[in-house]
Amino acid sequence: MAKKLQENIKIDAELCTGCGRCSEVCPVDAIEGEEGKPQSVNVAKCVMCGQCVQICSAYDSPFEQYATSRSQRLKERNMPIVKEPLFAAYYHGDFFKVKKRLADKKQFSMVQCAPAVRVSLAEEFGMPLGSLVPGKMVAALKRLGFTRVYDTNFAADLTIMEEGSELVKRITEGGSLPMFTSCCPAWVKFVENEYPELIDHLSSCKSPQQMAGSMFKTYGASVDGVDAREVYSVAIMPCTCKKFEANRPEMKSSGYQDVDAVLTTRELAYLIKEAAIDFNALPEESFDKPLGMYSGAGTIFGVTGGVMEAAIRTAYELITKEPIENVNVTSVRGEQGVRKVTLDTGALKLKTVVVSGLKNVIPILEDIQRGKADFHFMEVMTCPAGCISGGGQPKMLLPVDGRKAYENRKSSTYQHDEEQRYRKSHENPEIQDIYQKFLGEPLGHKSHKLLHTHYKPSR
Repeated sequence: MAKKLQENIKIDAELCTGCGRCSEVCPVDAIEGEEGKPQSVNVAKCVMCGQCVQICSAYDSPFEQYATSRSQRLKERNMPIVKEPLFAAYYHGDFFKVKKRLADKKQFSMVQCAPAVRVSLAEEFGMPLGSLVPGKMVAALKRLGFTRVYDTNFAADLTIMEEGSELVKRITEGGSLPMFTSCCPAWVKFVENEYPELIDHLSSCKSPQQMAGSMFKTYGASVDGVDAREVYSVAIMPCTCKKFEANRPEMKSSGYQDVDAVLTTRELAYLIKEAAIDFNALPEESFDKPLGMYSGAGTIFGVTGGVMEAAIRTAYELITKEPIENVNVTSVRGEQGVRKVTLDTGALKLKTVVVSGLKNVIPILEDIQRGKADFHFMEVMTCPAGCISGGGQPKMLLPVDGRKAYENRKSSTYQHDEEQRYRKSHENPEIQDIYQKFLGEPLGHKSHKLLHTHYKPSR
């Protein structure tokens, strides 16, 4: 079972030209093979980030004859019939699984949407790169038949409540420091694979995807008066590793698998197209409540530095008991490999590090092992610009388009942050309400059971 979960990313040897572009972008050197010959994925090393899928340019040409037919190839990938080229590097989809469940009108389905999807989905329908379309995305999901359309951003706010409290507790009462963010499943898997002795540094918080799934089948089910076993929980994600994360055996704190299926941004676009929904003509509609309300802090999780900035907005006020002077913590923004920022809270100088790309984190991890780390908190994102450049996002064929897409998606993300009435996670009224009515307090017994987990060495 474990091996099967790790074989989500594959390279079609019949289509691969051995150009080596995939091995150049692989952060963990998991692509193997001789130059000019078909490459393969080393399953034990792969963290399923999907960057090889994004960069691959070898495809099935209509002018070539192959032993494998196009229909067979689509079946192997769990893809619907599409007009687009099929590239050598690919991931297994969940299109048909979700479509079948949505066809059951008795199904009580709940769907969540990651922050990075709303700034990229429209590109699949010809809109400009980085178009911000949360309202149209909600309208499309409702027309596809989802009963409740909630938001991963709500759970991102929840993550900050738990993770910020965990950081303060480790600093004031003792615990493994520096503390690592645990939102990126590829990063977590990298630590489990390559640095198991540092697992205790990972925050015990689940990722927002898994927190949302747990809330859907507990609090969300009670709000609608349905049994948790009747809830079908789907996540729309920019990330290919999220499929692996959702299927981890420990992700069942609701009593059932917290997230039943994960669709990438591209797979959601397939569903919308097959249903003949005119995406561009859709009206703007709102996420359902209570699990669909979010702050600006929740939405910036989609970009490098976003988790750190969201955490600082809340941690500063937890430590100082005073409002942060400027909610825009621009010093942690940007995609440079390593960015170090010290936040002066008066009683404490909070030392933070933001890392973009796994190869950039290795020297820091080596320093930690040698006892030379002098900071409290580290955010790590596996993909170049954060989740907005994830492996499940719309594919950019030209490098210049990729750079433009990342820049526009990032700009739209910060625009969305500034449009929100509340910009700090702890000020989200629905977050305050769920702690009062259901969870109790951050790091309390119930929140620990539902929102935290543990990680273990994979070797």
